[in-house]
Amino acid sequence: MRLSSVLRFPYDFGGRDVAHWFPGHMAKGMKQMRAKLTKVDCIVEVHDARIPLSGRNPFFKEHLGIKPHLLILNKLDLADLTHQNRIITQLRKQEVGKVIYTDCIREENVRKIVPAITERIECHPRFNRAENPEICIMVTGIPNVGKSSLINALRRIHLRKGKASRVGGEPGITRSVLCKIQVSENPLIYLLDTPGVLSPRIENVETGMKLALCGTILDHLVGEEMIADYLLYTLNNYAQHSYVQHYELEGPCDDIETLLKKIAKKLGKTQVVKAITGTGNVNITIPNYSAAAYDFIRAFRKGDLGRVTLD
Repeated sequence: MRLSSVLRFPYDFGGRDVAHWFPGHMAKGMKQMRAKLTKVDCIVEVHDARIPLSGRNPFFKEHLGIKPHLLILNKLDLADLTHQNRIITQLRKQEVGKVIYTDCIREENVRKIVPAITERIECHPRFNRAENPEICIMVTGIPNVGKSSLINALRRIHLRKGKASRVGGEPGITRSVLCKIQVSENPLIYLLDTPGVLSPRIENVETGMKLALCGTILDHLVGEEMIADYLLYTLNNYAQHSYVQHYELEGPCDDIETLLKKIAKKLGKTQVVKAITGTGNVNITIPNYSAAAYDFIRAFRKGDLGRVTLD
């Protein structure tokens, strides 16, 4: 049977509720950001280039929009840029004035940020900060989009300094608004790193699943096998079948249990469970679906399954 004859569409989310995906420390982070606004000249919002339209917290526009704004679409190396012009057009309709794509690896991308910041500030009055020679920016964004990596890249390029912010592969590394961090000498620029803050009102479950795929929500809140299933659905519907070669499969499939079983077998991921039979309890070895799902999701997030833009 050809894959095209069995593709699922649309995806069945099973009536899931995303309300519990908003941790309490994020509300605290939003209050801290509002309190620091008078000391800030520009807001630099960092978002994942794979979800350029989905999941951006409207809080940043509603409460921080009085300041000049720059949108950084990070993780460029993982995104499919085929429809980049359409994305930029959509963002302009949302009144996003300046957009820069970065990946924190290639210096030419990161070097565009400081000139863009100064340009944005020069176009807006600084009011109570007009006499201050230093520029202060606030770096915002949802969790795990690479804010801290970007800050460290700026320091490495402009100051030849090491890390100032902790970096991790899970959301929630930065828990509160930190002290000022210098990122440039000329012009003199300091910034405030902030915790990743999801919108308390994720618009729908599909948006929530896109966020989960990109690692902006803790996996256990959604369920790794659920994330893996949505990933398989997404890759197939984008005709992105790199997972077939990556896991040395015979061909694409659209059933997550079948796929995870094959991945577990290839990776040697098994687990022993106790089964109750008519003659007593016996231990049997079965595929470890959770371990297989974990590997499938991580392979996507590292770019091993191809470049994908989910919007």
